[in-house]
Amino acid sequence: MFVQEVKDHLEHKIIPFWENLKDEEYGGYYGYLGYDLALDKKAVKGCILNSRILWFFSNTYMLLRDEILLEYARHAYLFLRDHCIDSEYGGIYWSLTWDGKPEDTTKHTYNQAFAIYALSSYYDASGDEEALKLALGLREIIETRCKDEYGYLEAFDRCFEPEDNDKLSENGVMAEKTMNTLLHVFEAYTELYRVTKNSEVGDNLRFMLDLIADKVYNPEEGRQEVFFDRSWHSLIDLYSYGHDIETSWLVDRGLEILGDEAYTKKLSPITKTITANIYHRAYIDHSLVNEAENKVVDTTRIWWVQAEAVVGFLNGYQKSPEHKEYLEAAEDIWNYIRTYLVDSREGSEWFWALDKDRKPLEKPIVEPWKCPYHNGRMCIEVIRRMQDNA
Repeated sequence: MFVQEVKDHLEHKIIPFWENLKDEEYGGYYGYLGYDLALDKKAVKGCILNSRILWFFSNTYMLLRDEILLEYARHAYLFLRDHCIDSEYGGIYWSLTWDGKPEDTTKHTYNQAFAIYALSSYYDASGDEEALKLALGLREIIETRCKDEYGYLEAFDRCFEPEDNDKLSENGVMAEKTMNTLLHVFEAYTELYRVTKNSEVGDNLRFMLDLIADKVYNPEEGRQEVFFDRSWHSLIDLYSYGHDIETSWLVDRGLEILGDEAYTKKLSPITKTITANIYHRAYIDHSLVNEAENKVVDTTRIWWVQAEAVVGFLNGYQKSPEHKEYLEAAEDIWNYIRTYLVDSREGSEWFWALDKDRKPLEKPIVEPWKCPYHNGRMCIEVIRRMQDNA
């Protein structure tokens, strides 16, 4: 029942919604749909949004084998290739105008990572060697221009000169390094390694696993820290519940793909602890609360946090089948999502967030961060992981 509901939701709600945002005239996908469901065809097109759409259609094609999905992926790919990549200085822009011209020329490591993630999946789906070449080129840029002796730096101008990391910093701090960017570089390189088995990429994954275990993870608190200075000193007492549960399964996925027994032994206990702590600390009222700053809990229910919680708890159950409460939590959160977070209005998808009384916040349905990556991926993961048991 759980798997079939999720599959129906993917096929009849999420996929058609994003197909309808295809921009046939200027390429890519429209970048903004307001809470009022008014489409702005001249809104900024975020390159992160386009990468995530490319990843989504590539993976739905590989799951469902519907050729039309590969056509939608190719549409996103051509826009990324022809417009999002800076042909002069290299790397992915932050955003473009509605007609495909550079709008914000910031080069952010986070953005390079999502393009690698998308291009690797598109290569797997299509066999297009050009996409793989672009992915490997972006990885080379990250490794040569976005890295110091401590790890990955984040924000740069168009020419890769460092600048303030305001796009990935929040909560009153300006962080030189973030758990969030590290996680998504790791995620991107996991996908790149999966499709290439490139030994250098494997070594990059080991480097990041050491950072996660030794610098980001706080063993006293049983959580990850979020914002850091250049040499990984935490800047704020912040507990990001969504990122922790997302990390638990993305690290496990990376360990599985890497197949390095020593690193599995080092990281697997950490991901198990993170999962258990999120279950006991953040799983409240059939859903996950957002975060806690200085121990003060933000009770907003964010769309992507709920999606990652479903996958994270399902992964936790599959790793430790004795913890049936994790499977029950995944199904419970899905019920919360379909009852309250899915927008039943025609031509919509999921609300951005709900308050503690389950009322939607009046935030956009689509904008540069609101995409099919988290909720679409949740559906894909549930189907892939559970269809044999359905």
